Amino acid sequence: MTMLHQDANPAPDADGANPVLRTDFQKSVAAYWNNNPNDDRVNTKLGEVDGLFHHHYGVGEPDWSVIEGPEDTRQERLVKELHRLETAQADMLLDHLGDIGPGDRLMDGGSGRGGTSFMANQRFGCHVDGVTISEYQAGFANDQARERGVTDKVNFHFKNMLDTGFDAGSMRAIWTNETTMYVDLFELFAEFSRLLQPGGRYVVITGCSNDVTGGRSASVSWIDAHYGCNIHPRSEYFKALAANNLVPITVTDLTPATIPYWELRTHSELATGVEKPFLTSYKEGSFQYLMIAADKVGR
Repeated sequence: MTMLHQDANPAPDADGANPVLRTDFQKSVAAYWNNNPNDDRVNTKLGEVDGLFHHHYGVGEPDWSVIEGPEDTRQERLVKELHRLETAQADMLLDHLGDIGPGDRLMDGGSGRGGTSFMANQRFGCHVDGVTISEYQAGFANDQARERGVTDKVNFHFKNMLDTGFDAGSMRAIWTNETTMYVDLFELFAEFSRLLQPGGRYVVITGCSNDVTGGRSASVSWIDAHYGCNIHPRSEYFKALAANNLVPITVTDLTPATIPYWELRTHSELATGVEKPFLTSYKEGSFQYLMIAADKVGR
């Protein structure tokens, strides 16, 4: 999306240097997560299952038996199953990061409350830096890191992923998980290309509009309005990757794998009303759930 104008008095970052919140739009996104953490019922409730707090959706075939059996425990079973599917999505993303070792450094762009960052550290033993424009999220995730005893390896920063301030070539891999609809892709991928080592890997999972349908459907526009974002067309990802020396090696349409998750969510008391437009847009083909893994070429 096109970012809004530079504010006259932007908020400083955690080090008092370059501003983190550069536009009115960024300030509004940050304010939502800073001021409404307890309203985030779905992510909070699911994260309480095992302490991994995600801010994305799920993939895979559900265990439909969870909607059967005793009614008094049905919602508890649904929460656990939805959380399992969201964790499976994060596992799939990590599967595509390539050959990662304990000495490597990774970055989680738009890290939320840290679920996937902790999973990456647990799997690879690597160092992970999460960045978020929400001071609440960074604080929550750092508290989680202390509770888990991994502050020497996993850290979360109040930073803007468009301009992190990290050293060039310092990252072996970077991922974003349902966060790219809040930023300009060309600006974002320029920063990621700067941060990645030659041969480093970037993986994105995102919802995107389908160019073939010739424009946004009513359901895609509804999702945009609900989340206060600007969903990019599919082609925009590939244009921005190519412009920044990031070459796709795998492209996976996860739409069929995520539809069952949304169908299961309609049975949950945590359903928010977004389920219908997601299902409509996915099934009509106007919206796609995509995973792209791309390697940095050149220097």
